[in-house]
Amino acid sequence: MPHILIVEDEAAIADTLVYALQGEGFTTTWLTLGQAAVEHQRRTPADLIILDIGLPDISGFEACKQLRRFSEVPVMFLSARDGELDRVVGLEIGADDYVVKPFSPREVTARVRAILKRMAPRAESPSPTAGHFLIDTDRMLIRYRGQPLNLTRHEFRLLQCLLKQPQRVFSREQLLDAVGVPSDAGYERSIDSHIKSVRAKLRVIEAEAEQIQTHRGLGYSFSPDRS
Repeated sequence: MPHILIVEDEAAIADTLVYALQGEGFTTTWLTLGQAAVEHQRRTPADLIILDIGLPDISGFEACKQLRRFSEVPVMFLSARDGELDRVVGLEIGADDYVVKPFSPREVTARVRAILKRMAPRAESPSPTAGHFLIDTDRMLIRYRGQPLNLTRHEFRLLQCLLKQPQRVFSREQLLDAVGVPSDAGYERSIDSHIKSVRAKLRVIEAEAEQIQTHRGLGYSFSPDRS
């Protein structure tokens, strides 16, 4: 079964999570410090990390930034802060979900299952698409004009979604779903930041790349004719 790393300095909350997750068949490890969690993930990778933001040593945000330098492990933030800015920052630095305290252990367990299901690899061979792109799902790699794009996991899934249905206009909510983030998490505007980053990476290879189109008030689409 998947192994869940819980990073939480409040014993009562950690005990609740351990009990709920183990009751659903997951194995768990509990740590209280962010830096220890980063080092643990280097040595013994977990399948998902539940990460409190307010930790005694470094913040959960900082721990997530360090994790993203070497790992694409799914991260679920826990926090007493429920502001939209905190949620957006969480997603932009690489989180997959954001749960506000107090929370339902059953809901957290369901969200963990949903994230792991979305992250499960699909058996799919490299497939050509329009506009000089090649998607390799097994390796989570997209090539543009023969060159690999250095994409984050969120950026890969976002571009993959656009490429697979050329000319279709996707709303921000639909793109959040493709990225693997609940649409009710308040992250809709962060899609704009990911689109900006993907466009910049395409232009490193082709300065005139304009395939990702903005549709004001609606969302984004991929236009293979603008390569």
